Amino acid sequence: LTGVLDDCLCDIESIDDFNTFKIFPKIQKLQERDYFRYYKVNLKRPCPFWADDGHCSIKDCHVEPCPESKIPVGIKAGSSNKYSKAVNNSKELEDCEQANKLGAVNSTLSNQSKEAFIDWARYDDSQDHFCELDDERSPDAQYVDLLLNPERYTGYKGPSAWRVWNSIYEENCFKPRSVYRPLNPLAPSRGGDDGESFYTWLEGLCLEKRVFYKLISGLHASINLHLCANYLLEETWGKPRWGPNVKEFTRRFDPVETKGEGPRRLKNLYFLYLIELRALSKVAPYFERSVVDLYTGNGHEDAESKALLLDIFRDTKSFHMHFDEKSMFAGDKKGAKSLKEEFRLHFKNISRIMDCVGCDKCRLWGKLQTQGLGTALKILFSEKEIQSLPENSPSKGFQLTRQEIVALVNAFGRLSTSIRELQNFKVLLQHTR
Repeated sequence: LTGVLDDCLCDIESIDDFNTFKIFPKIQKLQERDYFRYYKVNLKRPCPFWADDGHCSIKDCHVEPCPESKIPVGIKAGSSNKYSKAVNNSKELEDCEQANKLGAVNSTLSNQSKEAFIDWARYDDSQDHFCELDDERSPDAQYVDLLLNPERYTGYKGPSAWRVWNSIYEENCFKPRSVYRPLNPLAPSRGGDDGESFYTWLEGLCLEKRVFYKLISGLHASINLHLCANYLLEETWGKPRWGPNVKEFTRRFDPVETKGEGPRRLKNLYFLYLIELRALSKVAPYFERSVVDLYTGNGHEDAESKALLLDIFRDTKSFHMHFDEKSMFAGDKKGAKSLKEEFRLHFKNISRIMDCVGCDKCRLWGKLQTQGLGTALKILFSEKEIQSLPENSPSKGFQLTRQEIVALVNAFGRLSTSIRELQNFKVLLQHTR
């Protein structure tokens, strides 16, 4: 995969080098810090669009919390956040840990982490929020340690998984029903089209709607890459071995096996990386202010986390081939405002579709990456508000919640990892030939 990307003046080789040598090592470190590793999510929200008949029954998909009467799971409000050594040493805990070993979403947290969350919540409540997310207020929402729940192949596939992506593409990417996406297993057979009519339609769209499709396709490609790179290769005596699956990667991205679709998908991944990279460079002034802390209650760690984040921002600003978002929504004011609102509503709908994912671990990472992209778009369309932020007080014009910050950084971290994994697959493919 080489050359210049469509709809921007950036080439793939420049992104590869920039990501490998500047971004990837630092974003990996940042994601390990307490502020960024805990994400609050509601995995119990019902699917709003169809009956949830495709729930994943594979062990690795499941959340298996310990009985609530025995051990505190997730984060509880107020003074109910108690911790008992007797409970901690009980057999139920051992059984629960055994059940979680194969990769179920592990929502148990240390006592220290729980106490930190109470402080974080108080600190967040004192800030002048731009918006409040439903998930954070729900009694079903719980903190998840992202480092204990890595995104990887769980075995969740087939019609249920396809229905989620089909709904996203068919109903939310401005596409008429008569135009079929290439390689869509749910589309009727249509002879030797090979996607020509689809790409003719796509090229005929305005830039904004074309960008929207590419962002969704890029997100889909990135998630597929994570699954190929962290695949359950074998399990002997209850011990799973995870690693890159070249055969699966080839099936999803090889030009011959995908009739040319694979490289297009990967180009959209690079395009999505550029969009989120641009958002990070634009939001830097928000974090550069002394009034913004990455607050966990540990002053030394908080200072180090902020220094590392600002270092990443400096790198993002140094990149010389950014996507120019000013070309978007640049028509007459009324038309541009209407299109932007349409854009926002379509994206909001996609985030709701993530509640229809039957595998809890897939749902967790789907929700996080969707929210991260949504936050990036919010940043790109708030440039004036960010530029006019007061130095020493919260702003009414632009605010990010801790949830949005955690999602933004981790979503970009996933894209950075995807591009790094792509380099690994190139090497593996050369060795298998």
